Amino acid sequence: MVNLTINNKKIQVPEGTTILAAAAQAGIKIPTLCYLKEINEIGACRVCVVEVEGKETLVASCNTAVEEGMVVYTNSYKAQHARRMNVQLILSEHDAHCASCLRSGNCTLQSVANDLNIGDVPFGEKYEQNEWSQDFPLIRDASKCIKCMRCVQICDKVQELKIWDVINTGKRTSVGVSGRKQITESDCAVCGQCITHCPVGALHERDDIDKLMDAVHDPEKIVVVQIAPAVRSAWGEGIGLSREMATEKRMAAAVRALGVDYVFDTNFSADLTIMEEGNEFLERMTHADEYSWPMFTSCCPGWVRFVKSQYPDMVKNLSTAKSPQQMFGAVAKSYYAQILDVDPSRIFSVSIMPCVAKKHECAIPVMNDAGAGQDVDISLTTRELDRVLKAELISPAFLEEEEFDQPLGVGSGAGVIFGTTGGVMEAALRTAYYVLNGKNPDPDLFKVVRGMEGIKEAEVEIAGIKIKAAIVSGLGNTRKLMERIQSGEAEYHFVEVMACPGGCVGGGGQPITDGVELADVRGRNLYKLDKKNPLRFSHENPSVIKAYEDFFEKPLSHKSHELLHTDHEAWKMPNQR
Repeated sequence: MVNLTINNKKIQVPEGTTILAAAAQAGIKIPTLCYLKEINEIGACRVCVVEVEGKETLVASCNTAVEEGMVVYTNSYKAQHARRMNVQLILSEHDAHCASCLRSGNCTLQSVANDLNIGDVPFGEKYEQNEWSQDFPLIRDASKCIKCMRCVQICDKVQELKIWDVINTGKRTSVGVSGRKQITESDCAVCGQCITHCPVGALHERDDIDKLMDAVHDPEKIVVVQIAPAVRSAWGEGIGLSREMATEKRMAAAVRALGVDYVFDTNFSADLTIMEEGNEFLERMTHADEYSWPMFTSCCPGWVRFVKSQYPDMVKNLSTAKSPQQMFGAVAKSYYAQILDVDPSRIFSVSIMPCVAKKHECAIPVMNDAGAGQDVDISLTTRELDRVLKAELISPAFLEEEEFDQPLGVGSGAGVIFGTTGGVMEAALRTAYYVLNGKNPDPDLFKVVRGMEGIKEAEVEIAGIKIKAAIVSGLGNTRKLMERIQSGEAEYHFVEVMACPGGCVGGGGQPITDGVELADVRGRNLYKLDKKNPLRFSHENPSVIKAYEDFFEKPLSHKSHELLHTDHEAWKMPNQR
């Protein structure tokens, strides 16, 4: 233990503790801007500087370890003066048109400047400009970049794709795409983790809200909205709604209040995905010699982009089943159009997802199997949902709960847990057990696959068949697992991969609470919803059963393959070998 004094307060902390952590332990706040614990501790912004007795220069508290007898002043004149000047210098190179910024009110720079009572910038203001494809799902605005390097570190250390890098030198130092490529030429998975860890508005998703509202006001359009399971775990965060108030039924009411025609639950197509993907897995197991192993899940478009760019020889291992988003889009413009007795071209299919990569997925040219344009016309993030509710002056707290529309609004608990890491695997194993044993298991039999660990392994036995499974979330963890598979160090039958740490609940399109990771909290919420759902198994979803009876015939039928499956080789990443 180390004894030190901070602001005349004597404290004792373990050796190796930083001044920042020691101060926090003592209830003393030191402002930070670039700091991310264990990821970005480089002291780039100099906002956390403090004065240490006996040292001539100020030190960054985020990466300076405590020493025995150290005396620290976090708010001395020297520290406060330097801190304010550093923030003013950052503001001089930051486009501070806050009123029109997507992060206004949820911007760390804005909060720090307000807390330090900075009302003016005494330096000449000059912003960096950049050219950027406005069609790409992920947008970078260089005029707002503060060079904190968080995006670089998240992509390097957590996702291990190294899309971002420091470019230029001296006062021209900036952040850009590695190798000076255009973002459209990069291996970016569009996971959006750089967005959720950016402290300002320099990174954000492409905004498609106007496209939604244009469709809503078009009398010829029938606007059909699907909402992903992970959205219900987080949508209230961006509008100040408590978790108790932010129920899935109030969410359905809020979306319906926008003026859309039908609001459905993507849990329906999550259950449909289990029927197709689960049966595909059993088909592969019974014809093992004809396939490459393991079989990978295919519902995460960030992961699909990753495997296509990094391990193209393993693309054949992907399940051919479309993601729940794309299955729902195909169903909406075929089966549901038939139910409505309307021309499928009138249906405007919208998804609300916790994900930025879904914007890419719905635009893939081959995702148009229903024959009425793209099966999903636009995909909005959870953040966009919150913004459009505000823009349309809708106050969900004052809305009564409403049910999803039918028949595509029924979802099982197995569909709900799709939103968290391990959920797809657990849902699939529940149904595989039923198919092989002719009866349902205890719904919680396979809870061994739950948890926020980056890589989980499980071996389960169903009807005498041993299934080796792995569950991984975060692309850095995925790379480690892929290397083990390719080297022969690890062998599995079924692998679930989610690009974002913690799964969709930690998705790049979810509301941002800077410095706080909420995937675990949101995931536990989904398991609670699963527990209280009267339906715990995908194969018992009555709407899915009826869809097969009336339209698809059976899992893996010709029509199912036509509408619910895809060829992952039919499109390429920019640098795919």
